[in-house]
Amino acid sequence: MKMEEKKSYQSWTISDELWEKIEGYIPKRERDPNREYKCAEGRGRKPIPPRKVLEGIMYVLRNGCLWKALPKEYGAASSVHQYFQEWQAAGFFETLWAMGLKHYDAFKGIDWEWQSIDGSMKKSPLGEEKVGPNPTDRGKKRRKTEHFD
Repeated sequence: MKMEEKKSYQSWTISDELWEKIEGYIPKRERDPNREYKCAEGRGRKPIPPRKVLEGIMYVLRNGCLWKALPKEYGAASSVHQYFQEWQAAGFFETLWAMGLKHYDAFKGIDWEWQSIDGSMKKSPLGEEKVGPNPTDRGKKRRKTEHFD
C-alpha cells in the first residue's frame, strides 16, 4: 500500500464501526415553536453533518484547545460548541460513557466489587512549615497581609 493511500489515524476520528453504534443516539435538532425564525424551515445554511460535529468535539476535548481554535474542516467553532452544549444537556455523552462501560465490561471485564477513589482538594495542613514560603513570595519585603490604598 502506498503512503498516499494509507489513511492516517487520529484519536479524534470516528471509525465507521463506532459511528454505526452511536449514530442512533445523537439528539435530533428540533425548532422551538415559541421562537420566531427569520427563514422558513429548510432554508438558510445547511447543518453540519453530526459525524463531523462529533469529530470536532472530540478534537477539542482530545487536544485541549479552545473552541475558537477548532480547524475549519469541522465547521464553525461556535456551531460545534452549540451542538456540544445541546448534546450535553440531552445526556448524549453520559449515554456514550455508559455504552463504553458495557462494551469494556463484556470485552475485558470490570471488577465491580472492588472500587477505589483517591484524591484531595484541600491544602496540606503543615505544608508551608516543611517547604518554606511560596517561591514567588521569597525575597519580598512586605507581608501578604499588607494592603496599599
